[in-house]
Amino acid sequence: MAPSTTSILWFRRDLRLNDHPALLAAVDAASHVLPVFVLDPRLLETDTPRSRRLLASLASLSKDTRGALVVRRGDPVDVITRLAEEVGATQVHVSRETTPYGRRRDEAVEKALAEDGRELVATGTPYAVGPGRIVNQSGSPYKVFTPFSKAWHQHGRPAPAARPKRIPWLRDDVRSDPLPEVPDLSRLEAGEAAALRRWESFLHDGLTAYDKERDRPDLDTTSRLSAPLKYGEIHPRTMLADIAAHSAGRSQAASTYVTELIWREFYADVLWHHPDSAWHDLRPELAKLPYDSGAETDRLVDAWREGRTGYPVVDAGMRQLLAEGWMHNRVRMITASFLTKDLHVWWPVGAQHFLDHLIDGDIASNNHGWQWVAGTGTDASPYFRVFNPVTQGKKFDPDGEYVRRWVPELAHLPGGAAHEPWKHDNGYEHEYPQRVVDHDDERKETLARYERARG
Repeated sequence: MAPSTTSILWFRRDLRLNDHPALLAAVDAASHVLPVFVLDPRLLETDTPRSRRLLASLASLSKDTRGALVVRRGDPVDVITRLAEEVGATQVHVSRETTPYGRRRDEAVEKALAEDGRELVATGTPYAVGPGRIVNQSGSPYKVFTPFSKAWHQHGRPAPAARPKRIPWLRDDVRSDPLPEVPDLSRLEAGEAAALRRWESFLHDGLTAYDKERDRPDLDTTSRLSAPLKYGEIHPRTMLADIAAHSAGRSQAASTYVTELIWREFYADVLWHHPDSAWHDLRPELAKLPYDSGAETDRLVDAWREGRTGYPVVDAGMRQLLAEGWMHNRVRMITASFLTKDLHVWWPVGAQHFLDHLIDGDIASNNHGWQWVAGTGTDASPYFRVFNPVTQGKKFDPDGEYVRRWVPELAHLPGGAAHEPWKHDNGYEHEYPQRVVDHDDERKETLARYERARG
């Protein structure tokens, strides 16, 4: 009989057991598998929807591993190397990380393990097509979405990985740090089973209207799978295979939804090739674009963060973010445009605020989405695009239901009047803040700044 061996499966953005190539590799490599998650203590410094969502997902994963999951707090370089020594593991298995921070962290862990004669083995990624694999005919990466999307479709992707028939979790007495208790944990929809249920429901009942209703924040018709995708509770490869097998896979709605998944893959690819674009403008030609700063700008930014700008759809979105840790994508674009083009604030200020609060905060999608809105990122010529918060609100929240849901001061205004309280309620200023800036004036200022920077 072969001697008993142990491999470590280090979970990160892959908190599931289905369609998990690194899990398969860990099972194949040893007689026992120790599942591990390294918890950054900084994530627990504040009680936010973001921190609660992660803890809920970990609690679900612990149940799925039948209590075998080991949670340790601290620096992964120390935690993983010590655990490998403790259980005698010669291999630590992971899904390949693609973000700048994740790549640096894994390089440091790999080096520390190698010094002890151990190995970090990366298998699979959080994406259907791993970042860096799609290039143009000259071997260069894509900077514009449409040609990337065409190449992505042509590239192909592997089928979902099978789940191991048996997973021999290590049952030795390995110390695990307790997870903090989360209030109303059972009410948080988190974990692989919840993700698969939501996906199944959306695939059969929600997908058909996706192309027509996805821009309506007043309607809860999006899949709400951005958080499960962020934590890897479901793999996009699983979703794409299900869409292809489903009769709806041939519909325009399905095509639109797949395009949104490709945007996620595109932004991850851009970040892979241009790691500095995480916090710096991708397009250097707009490096001279001037931004506002100082005490008055700080006051305006605080009003934006707290949902007190006087523009109802902006304030509704920012209040939803603080309350739920989530915001409809159309409203994300509107609120981002307001900060960058009405308040003339550099996009990283807003991107960081979103990452601090979003339960689905993904640095590639979030930060490049911000650059797309700001006009400094992947779009070919977006500098002239300035979202009008009033017309956007009236178009995508026509009955004002979204605004009244999150801005109760305007609940008494009927229909679309909630988007222009200054026109319909002479006393609105006593309950709801006046507009902090005039959009028409700031739009003109933005366009003038862009023209000067491009010149």
